[in-house]
Amino acid sequence: MNTTSKCQTPKSQPGRSRTTNDETRKSEIPNPNDLRISSFGFRIFFELRVSAFVISCLWCLELAQAAQLKFKPVEIDSKIEIGYGIAAADVNGDKKTDLVLADKNQIVWYENPSWKKHVIAEKLTPRDHVCLAAADIDGDGKAEIAAGAEWNPGDTVNSGAVFYLIPPADRTQKWEPVKLHHEPTVHRMRWVRNAEGKFDLVVVPLHGRGNNPKAEGAGVKILAYKVPSDPTQPWKTESLDESLHKTHNFDPVQLDRDAAEEMFVVGKEGLFLLDATDRKVTLLGTNSIGGAGEVRAGRVAGKVFFVTTVEPMHGNTLALYTAPSAIEHADATWHRLVLDESLIDGHALACGDLIGQGRDQIVVGWRAMNRPGAKVGVKVFISTDKEGRKWTATTVDDGGMACEDLVLADLNGDAKLDIAAAGRATKNVKIYFNESQH
Repeated sequence: MNTTSKCQTPKSQPGRSRTTNDETRKSEIPNPNDLRISSFGFRIFFELRVSAFVISCLWCLELAQAAQLKFKPVEIDSKIEIGYGIAAADVNGDKKTDLVLADKNQIVWYENPSWKKHVIAEKLTPRDHVCLAAADIDGDGKAEIAAGAEWNPGDTVNSGAVFYLIPPADRTQKWEPVKLHHEPTVHRMRWVRNAEGKFDLVVVPLHGRGNNPKAEGAGVKILAYKVPSDPTQPWKTESLDESLHKTHNFDPVQLDRDAAEEMFVVGKEGLFLLDATDRKVTLLGTNSIGGAGEVRAGRVAGKVFFVTTVEPMHGNTLALYTAPSAIEHADATWHRLVLDESLIDGHALACGDLIGQGRDQIVVGWRAMNRPGAKVGVKVFISTDKEGRKWTATTVDDGGMACEDLVLADLNGDAKLDIAAAGRATKNVKIYFNESQH
């Protein structure tokens, strides 16, 4: 049964910023005017402020109480090993969204609607698989899949692996792995649009090469892999940034008028915005508890309005960041609000409009790894005021999902976002079909 509680968020003060050089998402920021602004930071902040003003006005028109959430949990796999990463994409081109999972020793996909499990790769490396990227990058209606493996965060010299998987005619059979260049401690990857409007495979390691256990030393090398016409040939790579440390996750978004997507990146130093075109990283926010481990952008009326994080890495805090107001300095860091401090090893995060309010809710999961007896689960947070400062928390799973990762997608064609999650200690994959009333 879903349970609901209210949470209040304290006010926070803006700080300062620093800038260092070094499936398809549409444009999410309105074009206020055809302005020629050379400064990346000012341009993004200006457009986000205009967006926030428009969104606030729309929010004032109709501010309903949080709808009653209702989900039907269905366990589609009870025998996974870890479930490091889960993605939603149409794998076989039947116009139904399937699920793809990076498990300890297998890469698998679950076929919608039967959710039959297909193993497409096994034991790519002696050590664990750790991440994947799945999206239709060439417009043929079928997902392209890449995977990261040889996971060993304690080895910042020799660990890591990156593979592109070439599908056979029958996509339920084994795919051909093509091993690519890699940095140590490969940890997260996504397909991200570049300046030409094509997709690059962006890979973010956890640590810089040769770093010590405290994540001190070289910055993490974030790489963009250029997809060749023949994927069996060498892939060119470009370094997007090498300044951050302990980069645990990232989220691609479209924030401006060019084709390239930007990326929210979190790490030891805080929350950053990475502009891959200009190779610039802008600090948006930080904290005194060790940075952040998970990040996702939230939208209102289709426009980016906030960014949410789990802090620190594997932490207990769910936080929310909003852009400075129009009267604040362009270099002010974003306002930070604490929504929850009760997570135990928070490790999964997503944003989406589950109840048709025209604004996103936040879904967070925690796994309580190596915490015997600690409660695990999944919650949904719904904003109940136009400023986004008051939120109601609803428990979706109380003890049955040690959440390693989760994703939102419409998995039954009813135009509602469902939740799919993979559980480490619970060894399962669940779909929470959304039966909420819009």
